Amino acid sequence: MRWDNISSPSEFILLGLSSRPEDQKPLFVLFVTIYLVTLMGNLIIILAIYSDIHLQTPMYFFLKSLSFVDICYTTVIIPKMLINFLSEAKTILYSECMTQAYFCLSFGNVDSYVLGAMAIDRYVAICKPFHYITIMSYKCCVLLLIISLTIPFLHSLLHVHLLNQLTFCASNIIHHFFCELKAMLKLSCSSTYINEIVIKTEGLSVVMAPFMCIIISYLRILTTVLKIPSTAGKYKAFSTCGSHLTVVSLFYGSISYVYLQPLNSYTVKDRIATVIYTMLTSMLNPFIYSLRNKDLKQGLGKLIGRIKSQ
Repeated sequence: MRWDNISSPSEFILLGLSSRPEDQKPLFVLFVTIYLVTLMGNLIIILAIYSDIHLQTPMYFFLKSLSFVDICYTTVIIPKMLINFLSEAKTILYSECMTQAYFCLSFGNVDSYVLGAMAIDRYVAICKPFHYITIMSYKCCVLLLIISLTIPFLHSLLHVHLLNQLTFCASNIIHHFFCELKAMLKLSCSSTYINEIVIKTEGLSVVMAPFMCIIISYLRILTTVLKIPSTAGKYKAFSTCGSHLTVVSLFYGSISYVYLQPLNSYTVKDRIATVIYTMLTSMLNPFIYSLRNKDLKQGLGKLIGRIKSQ
């Protein structure tokens, strides 16, 4: 659909992952499965941590927060996708699109900041074990969580405000499965120079802050662990970080692939990479953390036991 001299279209069309009619029902089944697994997995993690007194530690406080954010993140994207898979129109109102863009940016960045807070927790636990309880107090954890929420939500507000100032007069077809920032910038027939400058300056600094925090934390952890004389001690220290490093690699690897490319090179492969950091990471987090964590396994066992007894 094309039109002229309209600065604010009433709606956009989300092209999705595929425009072929025969693909819609299989994609619906796939993504409804991903969504249900994500909801159930993360809810179980939250309930297991909440119900077990032995899991009331900083590490599990942040894991519980990460699970909640993952539920919110996927809920902003997948339900609309599912509706569009079964709909002919595949439209989204302009106001809904801006709202979705805002919360997608917000929760995506909150995810990265919570991962950064988890890296700090692991650094203190391994490098400063005798001061762990003092440094990672409940007050400190709440403060880190507030920072992890405040910065991303303000950051997203800036970018969506700038997006809202653009003129859309060429097409209302978004070549994506949700109102993603870069996909929407491609639709603008006015200059996106300011938007791109802000993305490369403020945006990059906001995104890189938790990433650098993770890198520095793990470099410090590595130097500390290498000083441990016993192999068993080294393995135990690294095993507490393994799950977190797996999630960080999956999340930042896919997000870097998408956002470190020029705006004009945005392709179908980027949409597939977006599925990884918006959905697959959120779905896999409960499995990654529970499979490699003995305490969490015990917490899940206790939760299942309580449910069965009722």
